[in-house]
Amino acid sequence: MYLDTGGNVVKGLSTNGYPAVGVPGSVAGFEAARVKYGTMGRAALLAPAIALAEKGFALDQGDVDMLRTATADFKKDAPSAAIFLNKGEPFAPGQKLVQKDLAKTLRQVSQHGPDGFYKGMVGKALVAASTNGKGILTQADLDQYTVREMAPVECDYRGYHVVSAPPPSSGGAVICEILNIVEGYPLKELGFRSAQAVHYQIEAMRHAYVDRNSYLGDPDFVKNPLDRLLSKTYAASIRTAIDPAKAGVSQDIKPGVAPHEGSNTTHYSIVDKGGNAVAVTYTLNDWFGAKVTAASTGVLLNNEMDDFTVKVGVPNMYGLVQGEANAIAPGKRPLSSMSPTIVSRDGKPVIVVGTPGGSRIITAVTHTILNVIDYGMNVQEAVDAPRFHQQWLPDLTNVDTFGISPDTRKILEGMGHKLGAPQPANHLAAILVGAPSLEGKPVGNNRFYGANDPRRNTGLAAGY
Repeated sequence: MYLDTGGNVVKGLSTNGYPAVGVPGSVAGFEAARVKYGTMGRAALLAPAIALAEKGFALDQGDVDMLRTATADFKKDAPSAAIFLNKGEPFAPGQKLVQKDLAKTLRQVSQHGPDGFYKGMVGKALVAASTNGKGILTQADLDQYTVREMAPVECDYRGYHVVSAPPPSSGGAVICEILNIVEGYPLKELGFRSAQAVHYQIEAMRHAYVDRNSYLGDPDFVKNPLDRLLSKTYAASIRTAIDPAKAGVSQDIKPGVAPHEGSNTTHYSIVDKGGNAVAVTYTLNDWFGAKVTAASTGVLLNNEMDDFTVKVGVPNMYGLVQGEANAIAPGKRPLSSMSPTIVSRDGKPVIVVGTPGGSRIITAVTHTILNVIDYGMNVQEAVDAPRFHQQWLPDLTNVDTFGISPDTRKILEGMGHKLGAPQPANHLAAILVGAPSLEGKPVGNNRFYGANDPRRNTGLAAGY
């Protein structure tokens, strides 16, 4: 879909504009979850969102900073410019973002459920916008979209039970593979951000991302080898391949080379008064998707097609180099990194966590889990702590500012690690249940302790 006559990737075709748009699934997904698990009516749930869209809300500095990243793109698309620019110019903090067309769309969904989005005036507008923008989305695509409920990925780590997203998300499998590998190392004794502990975590990430990018895809189309990838025995075999004193070379770690066999986004975490935990990640892929809004709907459309393997060996927008398992096919869902995760102990949830951030979602969530379980941090410390990210290719570990000391950096570079600049910030949303830290004591009668990532300068943790 995105190659020229010479077989080369056409830059921007899978990321910007209507050809990049996959069938939107959020509305159908939310309604399926509400019908099966919800306790409230659709109209009551949507009323606050409709009010925010209709009346607007004041933008924080972080909101404005995010919008400014797409100013040039908004100016190219009149429906987007009418909403996300203020008379053609970027918004300033404190100004209101009003989305009256979106309020109309949400009212249709409130009254008619998914049919209010996929059919009728909204569905017609989505198809018309796609046709006018040289996309391929049709009414038949909207009509045929179905929600699948998949069994979650589960694993155990140091006495805790981890439940996370299954394929076609890679999040749960890769988080569990990393945890299984590092479980064999005494991270707590080695010390937070010691060179040895960082080395083992980088190598675990490197090996787990080889498997992510090589084997995983939509389970309706490919066989995901989860039994092997989640196996403690497999993790042990990877540890034997990790040199404790030397960095791995990503180009030499690949499918067919033992022990590997041949073969971004919004998140919120909620716990209610009954102790029921919900971790939800949903996405347009890039911050503003394909940077196009369907006229009269207020609906900003995704660029999920870039999550597919556009061409084997060619990196996507997050630098991920992926394989045939994630190739484009009709009716197929692209592989994502979304990692809504719940960690429990003795059958009761203790950590609810997730984040946007593309390929970095997985490592950010993993860091948070390790920070809480291995290093005894409270939930805000665990979210605030600097991070590092390794995804196999490119052969570079991105390290947050102040992520490691100069001494540690020197040791790691001496081991052969290539350390790079920070990636754009994630935005973790985490809740700890029971006390501020796993071994801590409750503050008064407080049961829930929330942490909002400060990196994006917007959002908050709130209880009601």
